Amino acid sequence: MIKKRCICGSGKISEKCCGRFIKMGLNARTPEQLMRSRYSAYAMGGYGHYLLQTWFPATAQGLTEKELSERGRDWVKLEIIDRSQKGNEGMVEFNAYYRDEKGELNIMHEKSVFQRSQGRWYYVGAEIAYD
Repeated sequence: MIKKRCICGSGKISEKCCGRFIKMGLNARTPEQLMRSRYSAYAMGGYGHYLLQTWFPATAQGLTEKELSERGRDWVKLEIIDRSQKGNEGMVEFNAYYRDEKGELNIMHEKSVFQRSQGRWYYVGAEIAYD
C-alpha cells in the first residue's frame, strides 16, 4: 500500500501529519499544526465537523458543518511565512495557493489567530487578502 504525503506540504505521511488530527481526533500541540490540519480539511473537503470543532465557539456563530464541508476552491499549495506562540495565544501567517475556475493560480494571504483553552488550540479568526 502506497502511503500518501500530507496535502499540507509538510512532506510527512498524512497519517503522521494532519490525518492524526482530522481523522484520528488527536489535538494539535501548536497553532501551526492546527492551521495545517485546517488547511488540509478545507483542501480535501468533507470535514466540516472537524473545522467547526476546531473553531473558537464565540467566533463560529452561524457556521454550519454542511457549508464548511463544501470544497469551494482547488487548493494546491501551502506556504508558511511566519508563526509565533506566546502562552495561550498563537499566530500563523501563510499563503495558500488555489486554482480558480479558469485554472489560473491565485494566492490567499492569511494571518490566522489561535487561542488555547483547556489545553486545546482553536482557530479564532484572521486577516485575509486575495491576490
